Amino acid sequence: MTASRPMKTLLACLLSAMVAAQVAVPTLALAQDLQPIDRIAAVVNEDVILRSELDRAVANIRAQYAGRAEQLPPADVLERQVLERLVLVRLQVARAQETGIRVADEELEQAIAGIAQQNGISVDALRQRVTSDGSTFVEFRNSVRDELLIQRLRQRFAQSRVNVSEAEIEAALTASAAQGQQFRLAHILVALPEGATPEQIATAQKKIEGVKGLIDRGEMDFAAAAVRYSDSPNALEGGDLGWRGADEIPGAFARLVRDMQPGQVTDAIRGPSGFQLLKLVEVRDAAQAGAQMVTQYNARHILVRVDADTTDAQAEAKARTLAARIAGGAAFADVARTDSEDQSSRTRGGDLGWFTADQFGPDFGQRVAALGDQQVSEPFRTEAGWHVVQRLGTRQADAGNDQRRAQIAETIGRRKLEDEWNRFLRELRGEAFVDVRGATSAQATPAASGG
Repeated sequence: MTASRPMKTLLACLLSAMVAAQVAVPTLALAQDLQPIDRIAAVVNEDVILRSELDRAVANIRAQYAGRAEQLPPADVLERQVLERLVLVRLQVARAQETGIRVADEELEQAIAGIAQQNGISVDALRQRVTSDGSTFVEFRNSVRDELLIQRLRQRFAQSRVNVSEAEIEAALTASAAQGQQFRLAHILVALPEGATPEQIATAQKKIEGVKGLIDRGEMDFAAAAVRYSDSPNALEGGDLGWRGADEIPGAFARLVRDMQPGQVTDAIRGPSGFQLLKLVEVRDAAQAGAQMVTQYNARHILVRVDADTTDAQAEAKARTLAARIAGGAAFADVARTDSEDQSSRTRGGDLGWFTADQFGPDFGQRVAALGDQQVSEPFRTEAGWHVVQRLGTRQADAGNDQRRAQIAETIGRRKLEDEWNRFLRELRGEAFVDVRGATSAQATPAASGG
């Protein structure tokens, strides 16, 4: 969530008007004192993307490809890809805000502390690293807030649109045991809008066949073609889908993959999102992946729910009162037994047992991960209500059958979510007003034949 969005929009509009009017400054001394005005790269509904933001994002991508610059597309195509990603971020953040999703300042501070901890540095050291890279810490905070908003929007979307049955989990477990293989895949997507016309379908098919021709003739490798031509959100990662078991691949693709050799690329495949090319990068036995080790946490919590009888402010006030009692010497478990509204854990003194960071949702997991053992959190808000948490311990554990079932449910859900979410993003983009200024918006199209 960007800070003071209406003020930012107003300021950007004022700056735009000044640039458009090309105001003359008659006094040379005054002109010398003026700083360059940041131009607008794109207007996205009532928001703007500044040229400086686009330049920084492009610079970040180039830094990620240091030593592999030949894999990047021409500058104008890369700029278009990056700008499109920034547009989608703006649209998702706006939709999250419209649907009432919020990230409190305390939650943001906890997330930043978690990022610092994951990198083995302090928050002050993280601040220095961010500023040394040419950004400001305010911009970094805003980007983290935006990411949290998008995560929650996607989570809410998944909860409302995606369901995984026990029968699907059992079938996937059986298939996984029978196959005993994992596949590393990459893809290129040429997207189609909902209700595409015959002309749009023909254009997309011609484009995907042109991309396949470039790859087959050796004029471009798959990863470079994905960066340049794919409409998938992972285009700038070369279309890499990572390692997947047979249970994590849609049935129609799984049959193709089993018959492919590493390095082979499929012909164009028509799917719900458009036309795709799929590449099998590597194959390995599941045993080669080794034990599936996960970090587990042991914690206890106190929950104060927000409901028809309790406002958010009242719930927060109660949670802070309970936290103050614990800080004053009251035993956490005793307070949980008498005051927690989580009926499943209150009789155990709020003990949640051992769990993974994502088991109770990303917001809760990030808070627990940011704590030290025996440390008690400040009250924080999730979809369930207001929490106070005490982390008791952490361990590395092999993902057993229960964890495996949870992982399979998650991967099946993620597979189902991909098409639904991408369709949602296309609808969001199609409904938006986007005015690109001073940045290329032309769609790159491959040559259909050699020459």
